[in-house]
Amino acid sequence: MGYMSKVLLSAASGAAMLLGGQLAPVQAQDGKDANFVPLFTYRTGPFSGSGIPIANGMRDYLEMLNQRDGGIGGAKIVIEECETGYDTKKGLECYEAVKGRNPVMVNPWSTGITLPLIPRAAVDRIPVLSMAYGLSASADGQTFPWIFNPPNTYWDGLSVIIKHIADELGGLDKLKGKKIGYIYLDAGFGKEPIPMFEQFAKDLGFELKLYPVAATDMQNQSSQWLGVRRDKPDYMVMYGWGALNPTAIKEAARINYPMDRFVSIWWPSEDDARSAGPGAKGFRELNWHGVGTDFPVLKDIQKHVIDKGLSKVAKGKEGEVLYNRGVYNSMLIAEGIRNAQKLTGKKAVTGEDVRRGLEAINLTPERLKELGMEGFTDPLKLSCADHNGHGAAFVQEWDGQKYVKIGGPIKPMEDKVGPVAAAAAKDYVEKNAGWPKRTEACDSK
Repeated sequence: MGYMSKVLLSAASGAAMLLGGQLAPVQAQDGKDANFVPLFTYRTGPFSGSGIPIANGMRDYLEMLNQRDGGIGGAKIVIEECETGYDTKKGLECYEAVKGRNPVMVNPWSTGITLPLIPRAAVDRIPVLSMAYGLSASADGQTFPWIFNPPNTYWDGLSVIIKHIADELGGLDKLKGKKIGYIYLDAGFGKEPIPMFEQFAKDLGFELKLYPVAATDMQNQSSQWLGVRRDKPDYMVMYGWGALNPTAIKEAARINYPMDRFVSIWWPSEDDARSAGPGAKGFRELNWHGVGTDFPVLKDIQKHVIDKGLSKVAKGKEGEVLYNRGVYNSMLIAEGIRNAQKLTGKKAVTGEDVRRGLEAINLTPERLKELGMEGFTDPLKLSCADHNGHGAAFVQEWDGQKYVKIGGPIKPMEDKVGPVAAAAAKDYVEKNAGWPKRTEACDSK
Protein backbone atom coordinates (compact mmCIF):
# COMPACT_ATOMS: atom_id res chain seq x y z
CA MET A 1 0.00 0.00 0.00
CA GLY A 2 1.36 3.44 -0.94
CA TYR A 3 2.01 6.23 1.53
CA MET A 4 -0.99 8.33 0.50
CA SER A 5 -3.35 5.36 0.76
CA LYS A 6 -2.11 4.76 4.29
CA VAL A 7 -2.68 8.40 5.23
CA LEU A 8 -6.19 8.38 3.84
CA LEU A 9 -7.12 5.12 5.52
CA SER A 10 -5.64 6.46 8.74
CA ALA A 11 -7.81 9.55 8.46
CA ALA A 12 -10.95 7.47 8.12
CA SER A 13 -10.15 4.97 10.84
CA GLY A 14 -9.09 7.77 13.18
CA ALA A 15 -12.71 8.87 13.45
CA ALA A 16 -13.39 5.79 15.55
CA MET A 17 -11.05 7.18 18.22
CA LEU A 18 -13.34 10.11 19.00
CA LEU A 19 -14.49 10.03 22.59
CA GLY A 20 -18.02 10.45 23.85
CA GLY A 21 -19.54 13.23 25.87
CA GLN A 22 -20.96 16.63 24.95
CA LEU A 23 -21.37 19.93 26.72
CA ALA A 24 -24.50 22.05 26.69
CA PRO A 25 -25.19 24.05 23.53
CA VAL A 26 -24.06 27.65 23.50
CA GLN A 27 -27.00 29.82 24.42
CA ALA A 28 -27.76 33.37 23.36
CA GLN A 29 -26.24 35.82 25.83
CA ASP A 30 -28.40 38.49 27.51
CA GLY A 31 -31.21 37.68 25.12
CA LYS A 32 -29.03 38.36 22.09
CA ASP A 33 -27.93 35.99 19.35
CA ALA A 34 -24.44 34.53 19.49
CA ASN A 35 -22.14 32.43 17.33
CA PHE A 36 -19.83 29.89 18.95
CA VAL A 37 -16.25 29.76 17.64
CA PRO A 38 -14.10 27.13 19.41
CA LEU A 39 -10.35 27.51 18.91
CA PHE A 40 -8.17 24.42 19.30
CA THR A 41 -4.90 25.85 20.62
CA TYR A 42 -1.71 24.77 22.32
CA ARG A 43 -0.10 27.16 24.71
CA THR A 44 1.87 24.43 26.51
CA GLY A 45 4.36 21.75 25.54
CA PRO A 46 7.11 21.46 22.90
CA PHE A 47 4.96 23.05 20.19
CA SER A 48 3.91 26.07 22.24
CA GLY A 49 6.52 28.30 20.62
CA SER A 50 4.48 28.04 17.43
CA GLY A 51 1.09 27.65 19.07
CA ILE A 52 1.07 30.71 21.36
CA PRO A 53 1.40 33.44 18.72
CA ILE A 54 -1.15 31.70 16.48
CA ALA A 55 -3.60 31.45 19.38
CA ASN A 56 -3.11 35.10 20.30
CA GLY A 57 -3.67 36.34 16.77
CA MET A 58 -6.79 34.21 16.29
CA ARG A 59 -8.35 35.25 19.57
CA ASP A 60 -7.45 38.93 19.34
CA TYR A 61 -9.02 39.42 15.91
CA LEU A 62 -12.33 37.88 17.01
CA GLU A 63 -12.26 39.83 20.27
CA MET A 64 -11.62 43.00 18.28
CA LEU A 65 -14.82 42.36 16.34
CA ASN A 66 -16.71 41.89 19.61
CA GLN A 67 -15.29 45.07 21.13
CA ARG A 68 -15.46 47.29 18.04
CA ASP A 69 -18.58 46.00 16.29
CA GLY A 70 -20.49 44.06 18.91
CA GLY A 71 -19.62 40.85 17.06
CA ILE A 72 -20.64 40.07 13.49
CA GLY A 73 -23.95 41.19 12.02
CA GLY A 74 -25.43 41.97 15.41
CA ALA A 75 -24.40 38.66 16.99
CA LYS A 76 -21.65 38.32 19.58
CA ILE A 77 -18.85 35.80 18.99
CA VAL A 78 -18.47 33.29 21.81
CA ILE A 79 -14.75 32.47 21.82
CA GLU A 80 -13.46 29.44 23.71
CA GLU A 81 -10.04 27.83 23.55
CA CYS A 82 -9.46 24.13 24.05
CA GLU A 83 -5.88 23.13 24.85
CA THR A 84 -4.63 20.26 22.68
CA GLY A 85 -0.89 20.37 23.26
CA TYR A 86 -0.72 19.50 19.52
CA ASP A 87 -1.73 16.00 20.61
CA THR A 88 -4.18 14.22 18.31
CA LYS A 89 -6.03 12.41 21.11
CA LYS A 90 -6.52 15.64 23.06
CA GLY A 91 -7.62 17.40 19.89
CA LEU A 92 -10.27 14.77 19.29
CA GLU A 93 -11.44 15.14 22.87
CA CYS A 94 -11.79 18.87 22.25
CA TYR A 95 -13.86 18.13 19.16
CA GLU A 96 -16.21 15.84 21.06
CA ALA A 97 -16.58 18.46 23.79
CA VAL A 98 -17.69 21.19 21.38
CA LYS A 99 -19.52 19.42 18.56
CA GLY A 100 -22.88 19.34 20.35
CA ARG A 101 -22.80 23.08 21.10
CA ASN A 102 -23.48 24.32 17.58
CA PRO A 103 -19.96 25.45 16.65
CA VAL A 104 -19.97 27.38 13.40
CA MET A 105 -16.73 25.55 12.47
CA VAL A 106 -13.69 23.93 14.05
CA ASN A 107 -10.05 24.94 13.70
CA PRO A 108 -7.87 21.90 14.51
CA TRP A 109 -4.50 23.65 14.06
CA SER A 110 -2.84 20.29 13.51
CA THR A 111 -2.72 18.04 10.46
CA GLY A 112 -2.79 15.06 12.82
CA ILE A 113 -6.08 16.26 14.33
CA THR A 114 -7.51 17.32 10.97
CA LEU A 115 -7.13 13.94 9.25
CA PRO A 116 -9.48 11.94 11.51
CA LEU A 117 -11.99 14.81 11.52
CA ILE A 118 -12.40 14.71 7.73
CA PRO A 119 -14.74 11.66 7.75
CA ARG A 120 -16.72 13.14 10.65
CA ALA A 121 -17.33 16.58 9.16
CA ALA A 122 -20.07 15.47 6.76
CA VAL A 123 -21.72 13.34 9.45
CA ASP A 124 -21.73 16.08 12.09
CA ARG A 125 -22.25 18.84 9.49
CA ILE A 126 -19.52 21.03 10.96
CA PRO A 127 -17.04 22.63 8.56
CA VAL A 128 -13.35 22.17 9.28
CA LEU A 129 -11.03 25.10 8.58
CA SER A 130 -7.46 23.83 8.19
CA MET A 131 -5.88 27.01 6.89
CA ALA A 132 -2.85 26.16 4.72
CA TYR A 133 -2.37 22.79 6.41
CA GLY A 134 -4.02 19.38 6.57
CA LEU A 135 -4.79 17.11 3.64
CA SER A 136 -3.84 18.85 0.39
CA ALA A 137 -6.39 16.87 -1.63
CA SER A 138 -9.22 18.26 0.53
CA ALA A 139 -9.07 21.47 -1.50
CA ASP A 140 -11.50 19.65 -3.81
CA GLY A 141 -14.86 20.94 -2.61
CA GLN A 142 -16.82 18.43 -4.67
CA THR A 143 -15.21 15.52 -2.84
CA PHE A 144 -14.68 17.25 0.53
CA PRO A 145 -17.57 19.75 0.86
CA TRP A 146 -16.97 20.29 4.58
CA ILE A 147 -13.18 20.85 4.54
CA PHE A 148 -11.51 24.19 3.74
CA ASN A 149 -7.76 24.82 3.52
CA PRO A 150 -7.19 28.25 1.93
CA PRO A 151 -5.16 30.02 0.68
CA ASN A 152 -2.54 27.36 -0.25
CA THR A 153 -2.05 23.65 0.28
CA TYR A 154 1.17 22.05 1.43
CA TRP A 155 1.58 20.70 -2.10
CA ASP A 156 1.11 24.22 -3.51
CA GLY A 157 3.73 25.48 -1.10
CA LEU A 158 6.17 22.78 -2.08
CA SER A 159 5.71 23.63 -5.75
CA VAL A 160 6.43 27.29 -4.95
CA ILE A 161 9.64 26.28 -3.14
CA ILE A 162 10.68 24.13 -6.11
CA LYS A 163 10.00 27.05 -8.49
CA HIS A 164 12.03 29.37 -6.25
CA ILE A 165 14.98 26.98 -6.26
CA ALA A 166 14.66 26.49 -10.02
CA ASP A 167 14.58 30.25 -10.61
CA GLU A 168 17.84 30.62 -8.69
CA LEU A 169 19.41 27.85 -10.75
CA GLY A 170 18.17 29.22 -14.09
CA GLY A 171 15.11 27.08 -14.81
CA LEU A 172 13.34 23.84 -13.94
CA ASP A 173 15.61 21.90 -16.28
CA LYS A 174 18.57 22.89 -14.11
CA LEU A 175 17.20 20.77 -11.26
CA LYS A 176 18.21 17.62 -13.07
CA GLY A 177 21.07 15.92 -11.24
CA LYS A 178 20.75 18.15 -8.18
CA LYS A 179 20.21 16.87 -4.65
CA ILE A 180 17.50 18.32 -2.41
CA GLY A 181 17.21 17.43 1.27
CA TYR A 182 13.94 17.42 3.17
CA ILE A 183 13.96 17.77 6.96
CA TYR A 184 10.52 17.38 8.49
CA LEU A 185 8.44 16.52 11.53
CA ASP A 186 7.87 12.78 11.36
CA ALA A 187 4.10 13.10 11.78
CA GLY A 188 1.07 13.77 9.60
CA PHE A 189 2.17 17.35 8.88
CA GLY A 190 5.69 16.53 7.75
CA LYS A 191 4.68 13.43 5.80
CA GLU A 192 1.90 15.19 3.88
CA PRO A 193 4.20 16.69 1.16
CA ILE A 194 6.23 13.51 0.54
CA PRO A 195 4.10 12.05 -2.31
CA MET A 196 4.27 15.38 -4.16
CA PHE A 197 7.98 15.74 -3.43
CA GLU A 198 8.65 12.26 -4.81
CA GLN A 199 6.67 13.10 -7.94
CA PHE A 200 8.68 16.30 -8.45
CA ALA A 201 11.93 14.35 -8.03
CA LYS A 202 10.80 11.84 -10.65
CA ASP A 203 9.55 14.46 -13.12
CA LEU A 204 12.40 16.94 -12.74
CA GLY A 205 15.28 14.52 -12.23
CA PHE A 206 16.64 15.57 -8.84
CA GLU A 207 17.59 13.28 -5.96
CA LEU A 208 15.47 13.56 -2.81
CA LYS A 209 17.05 12.89 0.58
CA LEU A 210 14.73 12.52 3.58
CA TYR A 211 15.65 13.56 7.14
CA PRO A 212 12.68 12.77 9.42
CA VAL A 213 12.67 14.16 12.96
CA ALA A 214 10.54 12.46 15.61
CA ALA A 215 8.52 14.71 17.90
CA THR A 216 10.55 13.39 20.85
CA ASP A 217 13.83 14.36 19.14
CA MET A 218 13.00 17.86 17.91
CA GLN A 219 15.71 19.40 20.09
CA ASN A 220 18.27 16.74 19.24
CA GLN A 221 18.86 16.72 15.48
CA SER A 222 22.60 16.03 15.46
CA SER A 223 22.23 12.78 13.52
CA GLN A 224 20.07 14.41 10.83
CA TRP A 225 22.52 17.24 10.30
CA LEU A 226 25.47 14.86 10.28
CA GLY A 227 23.60 13.23 7.40
CA VAL A 228 23.21 16.60 5.72
CA ARG A 229 26.95 17.26 6.10
CA ARG A 230 27.66 13.83 4.58
CA ASP A 231 25.14 14.03 1.73
CA LYS A 232 25.85 17.67 0.79
CA PRO A 233 22.39 18.49 -0.65
CA ASP A 234 22.34 21.50 -2.95
CA TYR A 235 19.25 22.82 -1.15
CA MET A 236 17.39 22.00 2.04
CA VAL A 237 13.61 22.21 2.45
CA MET A 238 11.94 22.19 5.87
CA TYR A 239 8.42 21.43 7.08
CA GLY A 240 8.89 21.95 10.81
CA TRP A 241 6.83 23.06 13.79
CA GLY A 242 7.40 23.87 17.42
CA ALA A 243 10.89 23.21 18.75
CA LEU A 244 11.95 21.55 15.48
CA ASN A 245 12.32 24.86 13.66
CA PRO A 246 14.81 26.75 15.88
CA THR A 247 16.82 23.59 16.42
CA ALA A 248 17.11 22.96 12.68
CA ILE A 249 18.17 26.54 12.00
CA LYS A 250 20.78 26.36 14.75
CA GLU A 251 22.13 23.04 13.46
CA ALA A 252 22.28 24.35 9.89
CA ALA A 253 24.27 27.35 11.10
CA ARG A 254 26.53 25.11 13.18
CA ILE A 255 27.60 23.07 10.15
CA ASN A 256 27.84 26.23 8.03
CA TYR A 257 25.10 25.15 5.65
CA PRO A 258 24.38 28.04 3.23
CA MET A 259 21.30 29.71 4.71
CA ASP A 260 20.15 31.15 1.41
CA ARG A 261 19.73 27.54 0.27
CA PHE A 262 17.65 26.56 3.30
CA VAL A 263 13.97 27.20 2.49
CA SER A 264 10.99 26.42 4.71
CA ILE A 265 7.26 26.19 4.31
CA TRP A 266 5.46 29.12 5.98
CA TRP A 267 5.72 28.25 9.70
CA PRO A 268 9.03 29.45 11.24
CA SER A 269 8.65 32.49 13.49
CA GLU A 270 10.97 35.37 14.25
CA ASP A 271 11.95 33.64 17.50
CA ASP A 272 12.88 30.50 15.57
CA ALA A 273 15.37 32.44 13.45
CA ARG A 274 16.45 34.82 16.21
CA SER A 275 17.44 31.98 18.51
CA ALA A 276 20.15 30.82 16.09
CA GLY A 277 21.99 34.12 16.33
CA PRO A 278 23.92 35.74 13.47
CA GLY A 279 24.27 32.38 11.72
CA ALA A 280 20.59 32.41 10.81
CA LYS A 281 20.97 35.38 8.48
CA GLY A 282 19.79 34.44 5.00
CA PHE A 283 17.34 31.73 6.11
CA ARG A 284 14.25 31.72 3.90
CA GLU A 285 10.59 30.80 4.19
CA LEU A 286 7.32 31.26 2.33
CA ASN A 287 4.57 33.66 3.34
CA TRP A 288 1.37 35.10 1.86
CA HIS A 289 0.55 38.01 4.18
CA GLY A 290 2.09 41.05 5.75
CA VAL A 291 4.39 41.20 8.75
CA GLY A 292 4.35 44.11 11.18
CA THR A 293 1.62 46.34 12.58
CA ASP A 294 1.39 49.00 9.87
CA PHE A 295 -2.07 47.90 8.74
CA PRO A 296 -5.44 49.30 9.86
CA VAL A 297 -6.61 45.88 11.10
CA LEU A 298 -3.61 45.61 13.43
CA LYS A 299 -4.15 49.15 14.68
CA ASP A 300 -7.78 48.28 15.50
CA ILE A 301 -6.64 45.21 17.43
CA GLN A 302 -4.19 47.38 19.35
CA LYS A 303 -6.87 49.95 20.21
CA HIS A 304 -9.79 47.69 21.02
CA VAL A 305 -8.06 44.63 22.51
CA ILE A 306 -4.40 45.04 23.47
CA ASP A 307 -4.69 48.53 24.97
CA LYS A 308 -7.70 47.35 27.01
CA GLY A 309 -5.72 44.49 28.53
CA LEU A 310 -7.84 41.88 26.76
CA SER A 311 -4.96 40.15 24.95
CA LYS A 312 -2.39 37.61 26.09
CA VAL A 313 0.17 38.73 23.51
CA ALA A 314 3.52 39.83 24.93
CA LYS A 315 4.50 43.43 24.23
CA GLY A 316 6.20 43.73 20.87
CA LYS A 317 4.99 40.34 19.62
CA GLU A 318 1.88 41.68 17.90
CA GLY A 319 2.53 41.91 14.17
CA GLU A 320 5.03 39.06 14.07
CA VAL A 321 4.53 36.48 11.36
CA LEU A 322 2.60 33.82 13.32
CA TYR A 323 0.50 36.37 15.22
CA ASN A 324 -0.56 37.82 11.88
CA ARG A 325 -1.16 34.28 10.61
CA GLY A 326 -3.69 33.84 13.40
CA VAL A 327 -5.31 37.15 12.46
CA TYR A 328 -5.64 35.97 8.86
CA ASN A 329 -7.18 32.70 10.03
CA SER A 330 -9.84 34.44 12.11
CA MET A 331 -10.58 36.84 9.28
CA LEU A 332 -11.61 33.77 7.26
CA ILE A 333 -13.79 32.59 10.15
CA ALA A 334 -15.49 35.97 10.36
CA GLU A 335 -16.03 36.20 6.61
CA GLY A 336 -17.60 32.75 6.62
CA ILE A 337 -20.00 33.81 9.39
CA ARG A 338 -20.79 37.14 7.75
CA ASN A 339 -21.52 35.51 4.40
CA ALA A 340 -23.69 32.89 6.11
CA GLN A 341 -25.74 35.64 7.73
CA LYS A 342 -26.27 37.30 4.35
CA LEU A 343 -27.26 34.01 2.72
CA THR A 344 -29.73 33.00 5.43
CA GLY A 345 -30.95 36.25 6.92
CA LYS A 346 -30.12 34.90 10.39
CA LYS A 347 -27.85 36.41 13.03
CA ALA A 348 -27.03 33.15 14.79
CA VAL A 349 -25.95 30.70 12.12
CA THR A 350 -25.10 26.99 12.04
CA GLY A 351 -22.19 25.01 10.70
CA GLU A 352 -24.27 24.17 7.66
CA ASP A 353 -24.83 27.87 7.03
CA VAL A 354 -21.16 28.70 7.48
CA ARG A 355 -20.10 25.98 5.06
CA ARG A 356 -22.04 27.91 2.42
CA GLY A 357 -20.56 31.15 3.75
CA LEU A 358 -17.01 29.89 3.37
CA GLU A 359 -17.73 28.86 -0.21
CA ALA A 360 -18.90 32.42 -0.85
CA ILE A 361 -15.67 34.06 0.34
CA ASN A 362 -14.54 36.65 -2.20
CA LEU A 363 -11.75 38.83 -0.85
CA THR A 364 -11.58 41.44 -3.58
CA PRO A 365 -9.19 44.40 -3.21
CA GLU A 366 -12.20 46.47 -2.18
CA ARG A 367 -13.24 43.95 0.47
CA LEU A 368 -9.70 43.72 1.84
CA LYS A 369 -9.64 47.51 2.18
CA GLU A 370 -12.93 47.40 4.09
CA LEU A 371 -11.38 44.81 6.41
CA GLY A 372 -8.34 47.00 7.06
CA MET A 373 -6.17 44.55 5.14
CA GLU A 374 -5.21 46.54 2.07
CA GLY A 375 -1.63 45.54 1.29
CA PHE A 376 -1.76 42.85 3.97
CA THR A 377 -2.61 39.95 1.67
CA ASP A 378 -3.73 39.16 -1.86
CA PRO A 379 -7.32 38.67 -3.03
CA LEU A 380 -8.85 35.24 -2.48
CA LYS A 381 -11.95 33.63 -3.95
CA LEU A 382 -13.38 30.29 -2.90
CA SER A 383 -16.18 28.33 -4.54
CA CYS A 384 -18.15 25.13 -4.41
CA ALA A 385 -15.44 23.26 -6.29
CA ASP A 386 -12.38 25.09 -4.94
CA HIS A 387 -12.02 25.27 -1.17
CA ASN A 388 -8.48 26.60 -1.33
CA GLY A 389 -7.89 29.31 -3.92
CA HIS A 390 -4.34 28.07 -4.66
CA GLY A 391 -2.93 31.56 -4.31
CA ALA A 392 0.60 32.76 -4.84
CA ALA A 393 3.18 32.95 -2.06
CA PHE A 394 6.39 34.90 -1.76
CA VAL A 395 9.79 34.22 -0.23
CA GLN A 396 10.96 36.17 2.80
CA GLU A 397 14.48 36.15 4.18
CA TRP A 398 15.80 36.64 7.70
CA ASP A 399 18.11 39.67 7.69
CA GLY A 400 19.35 39.10 11.22
CA GLN A 401 16.54 41.04 12.90
CA LYS A 402 13.39 40.57 10.86
CA TYR A 403 11.90 38.82 7.83
CA VAL A 404 12.18 40.79 4.60
CA LYS A 405 10.28 40.03 1.41
CA ILE A 406 12.86 39.29 -1.31
CA GLY A 407 10.77 38.67 -4.40
CA GLY A 408 7.42 38.89 -6.07
CA PRO A 409 4.55 36.42 -5.82
CA ILE A 410 5.18 32.89 -7.07
CA LYS A 411 2.16 30.93 -8.24
CA PRO A 412 1.89 27.18 -7.52
CA MET A 413 2.60 24.79 -10.36
CA GLU A 414 -1.01 23.82 -10.97
CA ASP A 415 -0.05 21.69 -13.97
CA LYS A 416 2.03 19.50 -11.65
CA VAL A 417 0.03 19.67 -8.42
CA GLY A 418 -3.49 19.52 -9.86
CA PRO A 419 -3.36 16.01 -11.38
CA VAL A 420 -1.71 14.53 -8.27
CA ALA A 421 -4.29 16.18 -5.99
CA ALA A 422 -7.17 14.98 -8.18
CA ALA A 423 -5.81 11.45 -8.11
CA ALA A 424 -5.42 11.61 -4.32
CA ALA A 425 -9.04 12.79 -3.89
CA LYS A 426 -10.23 9.93 -6.11
CA ASP A 427 -8.07 7.49 -4.15
CA TYR A 428 -9.61 8.73 -0.91
CA VAL A 429 -13.13 7.95 -2.13
CA GLU A 430 -12.13 4.53 -3.43
CA LYS A 431 -10.42 3.59 -0.18
CA ASN A 432 -13.38 4.73 1.93
CA ALA A 433 -16.39 2.68 0.88
CA GLY A 434 -19.63 4.60 1.10
CA TRP A 435 -17.95 8.01 1.08
CA PRO A 436 -20.91 10.43 0.89
CA LYS A 437 -21.34 12.40 -2.29
CA ARG A 438 -21.90 16.11 -2.07
CA THR A 439 -25.56 16.80 -1.33
CA GLU A 440 -25.55 20.58 -0.79
CA ALA A 441 -26.33 22.79 -3.74
CA CYS A 442 -23.44 24.97 -4.85
CA ASP A 443 -23.99 28.70 -4.43
CA SER A 444 -23.07 30.69 -7.49
CA LYS A 445 -22.32 33.84 -5.50
